[in-house]
Amino acid sequence: QVQLVESGGGLVQTGGSLRLSCAASDHTFFSRSVMAWFRQAPGTEREFVARISMTGDRIAYADSVKGRFTISRDNAKNTVYLQMNSLKPEDTAVYYCAADLSYFGSAWTGYDFWGQGTQVTVSA
Repeated sequence: QVQLVESGGGLVQTGGSLRLSCAASDHTFFSRSVMAWFRQAPGTEREFVARISMTGDRIAYADSVKGRFTISRDNAKNTVYLQMNSLKPEDTAVYYCAADLSYFGSAWTGYDFWGQGTQVTVSA
């Protein structure tokens, strides 16, 4: 079973930056997977943040993070990143890494593999 492990969350002030990482346990799986980031705040549904294709040539962002967040991947390291700049209190959530071998969309139900999540808290 493939494992996805997120790291890099924490507490940051408004306007600060964080970089999240998500490492996959299997190289072949990772190199063939669409990777995505989602987030979920208490009492809300899981929300799409960003996704990146296998080779990194296709990227999409939620409107709420466009221009502030950057998704990237390093297939040699089996790792996908989410660079988050100009953070706002409304970015506070648990951030999840997700993967799928074929789906390239924004619905969380389209992704078959998930990490355990990492908490990001942005103080006002």
